[in-house]
Amino acid sequence: MTPSQSTIPPEDTDSAEPVKADQVVIRDTPPQRVHDAEDLLRALAALFLGILVTLAAVYLKGIAAGVESDMRQAGNAMDWLMDVPTAFLQQAVTVTVVLAVIVHLLVNREWIQAITAPLAMFLGFGLVMLTSNLILKAGNPTLIASFSSQNSIGSPVLLPDFYAGLAAFLSAAGPRRLRSSVKWGWNALYIVAVIMVAISSNSASGVLVSLILGRIMGMVVRYLAGTQNKGAWGQGVVQAIASIGIHAASLERQDPSLDADGQPLPALDDDLIEASRIYRAQDRDGRNYTVSVMDGQLHTMGYLMQLWQWIKLSGVSMRRDRSVRNSMQHHMAMLAELRDLGLTTLHPYGLAESAESSILVLEDDVHLRPLEPASLDTDRAKQLMDYLRRANERGFTHRRIRPETLAMDQSGSMVIAGWENGDSASSQANIALDRIQLLTLVATLIGVDQAIEAARASWGVKTLAGLSPFCQMVAIPSQTQALPGWDRQILTDLRKQLRALAPPESVAETGQVTLSRFSLRSFVALALLVVAVAVIVTQFNLPQVISAVRNANPWMAGLSFLLGSLSWVGCAITLGVFIDPAKRDFKGIFLSQVASSFTSVSMPAGVGPAFVNLQFLRRDGYDNTMATAIMSAVVAVQFATTFCLLIVIGLFTGRNTLSGMIPTNTLVIVIGTVAIIAALIMAVPYTRRLVMERLMPIVASYARHLVEILTQPRQLVVAVLGAVLQSAALGMSFWAALMAFGCRTNVFETTFVFLLANTLGSAVPTPGGLGAIEAVLFSAFRLAGVPSGVAISATLVFRVATYWLRIPLGALAMRWLSNHNRI
Repeated sequence: MTPSQSTIPPEDTDSAEPVKADQVVIRDTPPQRVHDAEDLLRALAALFLGILVTLAAVYLKGIAAGVESDMRQAGNAMDWLMDVPTAFLQQAVTVTVVLAVIVHLLVNREWIQAITAPLAMFLGFGLVMLTSNLILKAGNPTLIASFSSQNSIGSPVLLPDFYAGLAAFLSAAGPRRLRSSVKWGWNALYIVAVIMVAISSNSASGVLVSLILGRIMGMVVRYLAGTQNKGAWGQGVVQAIASIGIHAASLERQDPSLDADGQPLPALDDDLIEASRIYRAQDRDGRNYTVSVMDGQLHTMGYLMQLWQWIKLSGVSMRRDRSVRNSMQHHMAMLAELRDLGLTTLHPYGLAESAESSILVLEDDVHLRPLEPASLDTDRAKQLMDYLRRANERGFTHRRIRPETLAMDQSGSMVIAGWENGDSASSQANIALDRIQLLTLVATLIGVDQAIEAARASWGVKTLAGLSPFCQMVAIPSQTQALPGWDRQILTDLRKQLRALAPPESVAETGQVTLSRFSLRSFVALALLVVAVAVIVTQFNLPQVISAVRNANPWMAGLSFLLGSLSWVGCAITLGVFIDPAKRDFKGIFLSQVASSFTSVSMPAGVGPAFVNLQFLRRDGYDNTMATAIMSAVVAVQFATTFCLLIVIGLFTGRNTLSGMIPTNTLVIVIGTVAIIAALIMAVPYTRRLVMERLMPIVASYARHLVEILTQPRQLVVAVLGAVLQSAALGMSFWAALMAFGCRTNVFETTFVFLLANTLGSAVPTPGGLGAIEAVLFSAFRLAGVPSGVAISATLVFRVATYWLRIPLGALAMRWLSNHNRI
């Protein structure tokens, strides 16, 4: 920390030595620019509003025309408006507003915003011009008419750039609540917009969309550039705490601990308040205090996290503190109530406010230090559980028990800190959630058996058995899951032991409590369903398929389906051999391969099975690295087997169909793009450091697991046999499809041509290779001498048997796996 002190505004503080101001020694750092997440929220809100305005202009033309007509009729009462030179009016307002705001910024020494605001204006002009050109090039008469002016007054344009440029400028120069010049600039812009619409110089929808585009650009620029911190610093903090009876003799900023990205970490000194600044203050009588300053500009991210927890979790209540004042007041109340309960916690003195900051003052009589994970044992774990039990018995819940909340006071007693998101009058579900979070955290640090032992001693068997329905992944904070000792198997083992404590009849009657309102699994399932329906509706050529199926030999078509289904067995063998025997469930493994047929309708060929395998392995208790290694081993074996089969069959059959079928340009473009991106990442020191320090250890661990898997001969042989069965089954399935139309071919040559064509078609990133596989199969077999009519009919029958008919079966398998918590 570079110490500095001054009685002038903090943004001018640059002194390296502390000085006295009114007999107060202040050591502080100059305020830093902050990236306010609320700026991005405003940009997103503007984007959503722009979409609504566009839809209303196109599909609600009557309402839009009525609004414009009303404005013009109101303008008729002021005929003099018609004589206003519109170009002069716009130029005069632009020059006046820009000059006023820039002068204001320069006078206040806002150097960065004085640069970024004009830059945002130029970008706003460019964005609206680009959007106008795109709309015109689209050639949609309805859309163009919706934004065009209804007469020829002045020089009509589709989207007037005046509004976008000035809106971007004012947005980047804001916020308006802090600068009167920005506030009056917005008022002038609105007045001009109303005049222009009233005299029919611009359409209402065109003006609104232009304003919205400018707002989006300005907010994005403001977020990227950051804004000057407007909270209380230095002398402002001293004056604020004086209002609650603390007449400071000294105030010193404390150096924060930084994470790997250089961001400050929450500290136990102020009970883990997120993004706060911590000071040590001493009054004139020699009493010491901890002063925690939270700036309103930095509270937005915490509020968004609260909202996310509220959306994600179902059946439990979550706090949503919209303002930093509400958050600090609630936190102080929680600490005071816990102190009155007799629990060790920091002691609040009072709360003050200054500028856009809320200031919590804590007495300096309790000192907390982090608990070293290695020092945790069963006795200390019981102390933590006793602490939580006493709080829960009075209705207090923590809501976010994670590793950094475990602490010790100066006497060595165990303490749970970080009650910023806690609450009182809590439901039983919130209490159970607290206990599961602490139990899982302790189990991660010292083991499941010791955690259960400590919990039984503190909470009792009955309470412990009742936690089983809440033992779910969604309840565990991400910080706990990031611990070195974490594994999904911990949660599985905890659930088993908790159920073992309950009477058998209660286990049968009690199901899992629904905690997650939103989960990745449900979202992916919904997305896959939507994409699948869209693909089926848009791509399924029903008349052509019906014609092909009607002309096919039903017995051979059925054989094609059965042989294609045999490929699931081959896939299951390849995957199952790499799974530990203790976890090997053949039914689940087989159904996971069936379920991949459903995901293939919404994912590129090969991606769907890999996705299902990865999720299945994670549910089996493998961590991300090991699950990815096993999934990669399956893919590697299948790819290598296919390649070897192509070489072997090609040599024995004499086929040379490979020439001319590889999409050279596409491959070169993909390789070149990946190489450029990789080179750019490694050329920048920051990203190169991230890759070397974060990505490379993960890749090395993954590669080590992959090599270990692939160097086990017995497993590798079985996996190869499974991959051979998969490839042979699909090749023979296409052979049966050809036989369904009386085309007798060599089964080995057919398999060779099929594997080659299917591999090339699958490289195209369409759902399930849809369109690409059909085209390549038809072309390949036509070049191999199969009549065109037979080739297209056999291709359609094969795709019906191995793609379309598999979709409902895959959906049923996916549902079974989901119901049994296997994916």
